[in-house]
Amino acid sequence: AYGMRSIGGVIEILDYMEKYSPNAWMLNYSNPAAIVAEACRVLRPNSRIINICDMPIDLMDKMSRMCGIKDRRELQYSYYGLNHFGWWSKIYDKDGNDLMPKIKEHMAKNGYLDGIEHEAGKEQHVEESWIHTFGKAKDVYAVDPETIPNTYLKYYLYPDYVVETSDPNYTRANEVMDGREKKVFGACRDIIAKGTAKDGGFEPDVHANYIVDLACALAENTLERFLLIVPNDGAVPNFDPTAMVEVPCIVGSNGFEKICQGPIPQFQKGLMEQQVSVEKLVVQAWVEGSYQKLWQALTLSKTIPSASVAKQILDELIEANKDFWPELK
Repeated sequence: AYGMRSIGGVIEILDYMEKYSPNAWMLNYSNPAAIVAEACRVLRPNSRIINICDMPIDLMDKMSRMCGIKDRRELQYSYYGLNHFGWWSKIYDKDGNDLMPKIKEHMAKNGYLDGIEHEAGKEQHVEESWIHTFGKAKDVYAVDPETIPNTYLKYYLYPDYVVETSDPNYTRANEVMDGREKKVFGACRDIIAKGTAKDGGFEPDVHANYIVDLACALAENTLERFLLIVPNDGAVPNFDPTAMVEVPCIVGSNGFEKICQGPIPQFQKGLMEQQVSVEKLVVQAWVEGSYQKLWQALTLSKTIPSASVAKQILDELIEANKDFWPELK
């Protein structure tokens, strides 16, 4: 639903950029990043757009703290997947020491909870749902203890748990509006009233730092390593070459170069093939105005138990989003 709402707006902004500033790069955080990235690949294949997500970066901060490392930028890593759907297969410090055994030890006991920084004002995600998510990563990790998972995999591997622990009367959206949104807007009003941001106590989080680092890499040709959402084209050789995968890339003034991750295991490959089909079908549904394709997309999702439930959800979503979606036939 979110993807169907986002595609048109991102394409419109991209077209404005190319009209008025054709040499610019768009650094795109628009969610859901996987579906938006696929839409841009299909509809604007030659555009200078780099799709990113800060969730793996936040998790690398947490893994750094598990290992007593102050700056995640010191980590060298291998990572493969789709947005919100990936795994670390190797993590080293700047001297080449293998950090996976220590991180795995923490993951097996407490998930990512050991990496949460408790100093006031320092956490990126402080809502209760994130505490559950960081803790549940212990069970997500247990499914494949050879890799370190992205937290969002809990929705696909443990949808029953998510339903059991969710309150339909107070959703994640309600939590954000009452928490993070209130905090951000409150800080903005305080800055406006004082006429300065000095001593405001509001600090940028990983989301802000990451996009600035990426902009600097493009502007200053720093050739740093970033996780980007890019066309596969062999970065994961045993996976769909047209898929938009999330893999490490070297970024400089001429754009990015992908770092090949090699063949991936059958378990991850199977999950990714199912999920990338969901994302591709959503984009096809938007482009073609196809009810059938969107029903198929929802049916394939591991978060939905059957085609009949998918149809019921789709019909309700169409009504709720009639002012924001293209018409489906």
